[in-house]
Amino acid sequence: MPKELWKGNEAIAEAAVRAGLEAYFGYPITPQTEALEYLSRRMPELGRVFLQAESELGAINMVYGAACAGVRVMSTSSSPGVSLMQEGLSYIAGTEIPAVLVNVMRGGPGLGNIAPAQSDYNQAVHGGGHGDYPRIVLAPSSVQEAIDLMGLSFDLAEKYRMIAMIIMDGSIGQMMEPAEMPEMKPVVRKDFEWATNGAVNRERRILSSIYINPPEEEVANLRIGKRWQEVQANEVRYKEYYLDDAEFVVVGFGTAGRVALSAVRAARAEGIKVGLLRPITVSPYPYQVIDQLAGRVSGFLVTEMNMGQMFDDVRLAVRGRVPVEFYGRTGGVVPFPDEILSEIRRIAAGQWSVDRDPRDSWQTRMASVIER
Repeated sequence: MPKELWKGNEAIAEAAVRAGLEAYFGYPITPQTEALEYLSRRMPELGRVFLQAESELGAINMVYGAACAGVRVMSTSSSPGVSLMQEGLSYIAGTEIPAVLVNVMRGGPGLGNIAPAQSDYNQAVHGGGHGDYPRIVLAPSSVQEAIDLMGLSFDLAEKYRMIAMIIMDGSIGQMMEPAEMPEMKPVVRKDFEWATNGAVNRERRILSSIYINPPEEEVANLRIGKRWQEVQANEVRYKEYYLDDAEFVVVGFGTAGRVALSAVRAARAEGIKVGLLRPITVSPYPYQVIDQLAGRVSGFLVTEMNMGQMFDDVRLAVRGRVPVEFYGRTGGVVPFPDEILSEIRRIAAGQWSVDRDPRDSWQTRMASVIER
């Protein structure tokens, strides 16, 4: 299909429709509200379900109910709204049913602001609601990639019976780019063997996340864990740039990874042998790729739009073999390529941090810059 100019939030909404989205439940919150507004028109046009709930709590529990029936269902929200959804997400995970959630992240903590940030990384990848459960988390860096990952998120959620999240900051939600939409898929209600879709000529099915007997809960947790091992083995996704001869590597996801690519290209033009690894699945994380790179490069520079959350995952994969530096912007500030290029030059000159945690050095440098 020909490319059209799409705004990020509207693009993911249309991509979900074309992936066979049957029901959407949500609540408006900036900077993702355009997705909800778009679906409020589009879904009724196609005879599908759209409902603006009374709150994010109501929305995620409606998603829970529809998911139990085997419906291809999703919600979208932004940072504080996703926080309110955590209990419902844990119930969905505990019931082992598929659902999709998009978080268009904003500055925080608290109400923060509506500017783009990546400060929900730990919540999405390592946190979430109570209990032991993993979730698939995808991080696009462009409108086109967001479109492509939207359809994939439904397929992965259904394949592994778990939550699939797309996390993208407000930059991607609000920007407009030429993009190509996939073909429209029909809504096909799959007859999942677990779905509560009407007990006609069969035994009734009961879905629950309650296991009163602790050994039964443990069995359920181990079952979910075994399924996660399959995800880790088969669903890791990432993009590599200039890694063949790289002497050190920049790691960044989403918009930070996109900005870092411009910096890496500029550094390459100066003769600096630096590469970029951009994780697309931040859960499961490409630990093995970083582990292999750590055996042949002099170090890593992690760049994020937060205080250094993915940094811990990179350092975990490196296992202390080479230095890992950090550069970030927080509070809704997007870094410029020149900022990351300056860090690349510093590292290329051998000026590695001497602090036990390089985030301390970064924070000191940032504080002095802001004061000036």
